[in-house]
Amino acid sequence: MEKYRYCDEELKLMEKSHVPFAVYQFINKRVITIILSQGFIDLFGFEGMKKEDVYALMDNNMYRDTHPDDMATLGDAAYRFATEGGAYDVIYRSKTHGEYRIIHAYGRHIHKEDGTRLAFIWYTDQGAYVEDGKNEKDFMMNLFKNQLAERSIIAQTSHDYLTGLPSMTYFFELAEAGCKRIREKGKKPVILFTDFNGMKVYNQKYGMEEGDKVLKEFTDKLVGIFTHENCSRFSADHFCIYTNLDKGLSAAEQLVSSNAGIDIEKKLRIRIGMYVYEDENISISAACDRAKMACDSGKNTFTSKLYVFDQKMMTAIENRQYVVENLDKAIKEGWIKVYYQPIIRTANGRVCHEEALSRWIDPVKGFLSPAEFIPALEESNTIFKLDLYVVDSILVKMREQADYGLYLVPQSVNLSRSDFYACDIVEEVRKRVDEAGIPRDRIVIEITESIVGDDIDYMIDRINRFKELGFKVWMDDYGSGYSSPMILQKVPFDLIKIDMQFVRQLDEGERAKIILTEIVRMAMALGMDTIAEGIETKKQAEFLKDIGCDMLQGYYFCKPIPPEEIIKRNREGIQIGFENPREEDYYTQLGKVNLYNLSISANDIYGGDSYFDTWPMVMTECKDGHIKIIKYNTTFKAYIDELFPDSANTYEFDLSDFKGKNGELSLNAVFQCAEDGKRIILDDMTKDGKIIQIMAWRVAVNPVTKVSAVMVAVLSSSDQRKGFLDEKHNKEFQRLSGKYEKLRKENVPSSPAEWRNSIMNTP
Repeated sequence: MEKYRYCDEELKLMEKSHVPFAVYQFINKRVITIILSQGFIDLFGFEGMKKEDVYALMDNNMYRDTHPDDMATLGDAAYRFATEGGAYDVIYRSKTHGEYRIIHAYGRHIHKEDGTRLAFIWYTDQGAYVEDGKNEKDFMMNLFKNQLAERSIIAQTSHDYLTGLPSMTYFFELAEAGCKRIREKGKKPVILFTDFNGMKVYNQKYGMEEGDKVLKEFTDKLVGIFTHENCSRFSADHFCIYTNLDKGLSAAEQLVSSNAGIDIEKKLRIRIGMYVYEDENISISAACDRAKMACDSGKNTFTSKLYVFDQKMMTAIENRQYVVENLDKAIKEGWIKVYYQPIIRTANGRVCHEEALSRWIDPVKGFLSPAEFIPALEESNTIFKLDLYVVDSILVKMREQADYGLYLVPQSVNLSRSDFYACDIVEEVRKRVDEAGIPRDRIVIEITESIVGDDIDYMIDRINRFKELGFKVWMDDYGSGYSSPMILQKVPFDLIKIDMQFVRQLDEGERAKIILTEIVRMAMALGMDTIAEGIETKKQAEFLKDIGCDMLQGYYFCKPIPPEEIIKRNREGIQIGFENPREEDYYTQLGKVNLYNLSISANDIYGGDSYFDTWPMVMTECKDGHIKIIKYNTTFKAYIDELFPDSANTYEFDLSDFKGKNGELSLNAVFQCAEDGKRIILDDMTKDGKIIQIMAWRVAVNPVTKVSAVMVAVLSSSDQRKGFLDEKHNKEFQRLSGKYEKLRKENVPSSPAEWRNSIMNTP
């Protein structure tokens, strides 16, 4: 949908009007400002700003000056008006010239000749609001009653069309009087706010009509408990109730246990927020907002539960407001620092990427964790400022690092959902990177699965734009929610970052290892790289390296540090070395080798009962007669420890040391494979008479050092001590060996996949 444009003459006439009004359009789930009148600019104190800056502010941070207690109500009303139509009528507080004013906003939709739907909103100033003033409470309620009587733009009914419950504004009047009566009886009034988990998905799955049935059924349940006049449907699946404390607690328990739904298979989980409304100086709308805050505190959980408002929630709201109001200053004054956490390549143990992370060190609030300031900026649609600041900081850091003579590995930046709606984030990133003279492939974009899932077609378009421009795009925190392989199928990610929760469960048993292994295999099959986050132990790192995970990140290697610390650590010789970008492709290929993923496993031959039973496999690097072991699987280690204990701790060999000795044949073959790249299968004899059969194939050649990486798998051994092979299994090896030899003589197929398929299809 395109943005509607008035003709120049009509636009100029409307912008000059001294009546406070605005015209908006709803495009791609965003409210876009079409026209702001001079009366609007004067009313909200924007007189000293440029016109284009005022429009940008309304598009990106419309609620910047709204009182925090009113943001939830205002947002709900605006969203319902945009998506459901009908009338828009809301009273809220907005800060103008340092004081809060009571604003009455009312509006309707009109349709232009081309079918475009526009929203006309008129604004009136109802007077000053004094926080928690005893007399001002009555003043506010008088204003509420006056506006109900004096509305002239639209007709507002007093009850919800679907449920028949009192409308939000009528409920405010009823609840104010009702809570006063509860206090007079010596009891404590409470406000309850309810919200269903998954109502949107429910409507998509069963249809809007079925969803409406759930709302009506829930309404009947509420009326049965509280009576009709004590309840209101604020919007969508949001309900508000007033009652006394004792009844509120018992009713909440009843609602939580019963949930809602037409039948048992369609039950919805419900969250309930409770605010104990003891302070009568607080307006009823603010009391409802507090109940909603309590309800929203559990929005990331998926169980039915009651959440009671406490001062910590209010403090959190105040902190969020502080963050939003001080973001620009924090960036300008340098309160926000960008730290970098290294990402380690499993194939070489070097830093191959770094992730940029924001840290807010405030002169008033002290250290603010990302969990405190990032959600606040996301909710206010201002986080794009922070994310672009991080991009700018990355580019400065890379130039300084290059001046110091360090390799420039790719840097990743996390983008938020609102970035893609607040501005053209793709173009903003491209412009900054190009102006800095940094290659685009040195900047990586990280986004979470939830961002994509909310609007997949829109996000696929944006991801493709990034990739077409030469940027890589990663999926962050894969597995942190309801991760869907369908998204991986549809979205062209270059890499998935496996959430740290999987890594933390590695010590809990083989099931976690199997899941991780399959995620890595799936990514390989889809042509994606993998990073595992949250590495804290050597054991975790070694397992992930063995299953072919490309990269690792976590405190085991290094915590996030500022750029000056990177330079300092490098100067002192304690910094993990940076990967040479020219060797990146080589080590990428090595990292993708899974030491537990040979199509015919040892389990097929000698009946092991573990998922990780496979042939002994080892990766080597070969050059100029020298061979070095760089990684191996647990089967190989057990095989060497048991059958060749003298070589158990030897990791480097020279071909000259084996001249005329057992093992020379195998080593010569491995070096031949390293040189010509042809796969080999052969039998050899150890010094104590054991016959072993090996297969070797070249993985890659390092373009800088010219070292060749060669994989070696032990396919059979004649030794039968401790039951390593019995007669039956040895005969099976011999049968397969004949097939291998035949294939070798007839020219082994050109790819490992073809070779494995040939063996698997042999009768």
